[in-house]
Amino acid sequence: MTTNTEIPTLETDGMIPAYVLKPEGSPRGAIIVQQEIFGVDPGIRKKCQDWAERGYLAVAPDTFWRQQPGVELDADIPEQFQEAVGYMMKHDFDQGIRDIEAVIHWIRQEQGVSKVGLVGFCMGGRIAYMAAARTDIDASVGYYGVMIDQMLNEKHAIANPLMLHIPTADHFVPAEAQKAIHEGLDDHPKVTLHDYEGLDHGFAAEIGSRRDDAAATLADQRTAAFFAENVG
Repeated sequence: MTTNTEIPTLETDGMIPAYVLKPEGSPRGAIIVQQEIFGVDPGIRKKCQDWAERGYLAVAPDTFWRQQPGVELDADIPEQFQEAVGYMMKHDFDQGIRDIEAVIHWIRQEQGVSKVGLVGFCMGGRIAYMAAARTDIDASVGYYGVMIDQMLNEKHAIANPLMLHIPTADHFVPAEAQKAIHEGLDDHPKVTLHDYEGLDHGFAAEIGSRRDDAAATLADQRTAAFFAENVG
C-alpha cells in the first residue's frame, strides 16, 4: 500500500513529507530510502517499491521540504542538475539528520517496526554515514557518498553496521578522498567498503544515463544481504 504522509519533527517545528510503501503482511523491518539531490523522484520511488516487495516498510522522506517541498529533478538535464546542486548547497545537514532521527522515531513508535535501516545515494550516502555516527539506526548503506572523508573524525561513534559502495572513478569523490576513506575505515569493525573499479557517481540510479546495470545489480545484492542480516 502506497501513502504520502507527514512525519512530525522532533522539535515539532514542522512536518516532514514522506513517501511510504507498506508490504503485504507484517514488515520484516523498515528501510529509509534517502534521496539523491534530485528529490523523491521516480527512481527513488522504484527503490521503495523494491524494498516493499522484499517485505520491508519503505519510507522516503523529502529532504528539501524546508526549501522547496516536492522537488523532482532530472539528472540528465543540465539546468535541473544545477538546480539540484543548489538545493544541496543550501541544505543544513545537521538539521537534516535530526529529521532522520524523527523518521526513525516515527517508524518505531507509530508504525511499530523496531528494526530500521537506511540506504542513501549521493548526498544520501553522506547522510547514511551521518546516520550511522549520530543516530541509533540498526544499519546503514551509502552509495557513492560525498564528503565522507571530511567526517572521519566521527567514525568512533559508529556502533551499528555501515556499508559503503565506492565507485573508483567518481568525479565527485576524487582519489585522495577515497584513499582517506579507506585509510580511516578499512579496519573499523562495523564498516564494510566495496570498490567498483572504473565506475562513476550514480551507477546504481534506477533511471537516467548514469546507471550501470551489472554494478548496480551487484551492489544491490550486497545491500539486500546486508539488510537481511542486520535489519530482518
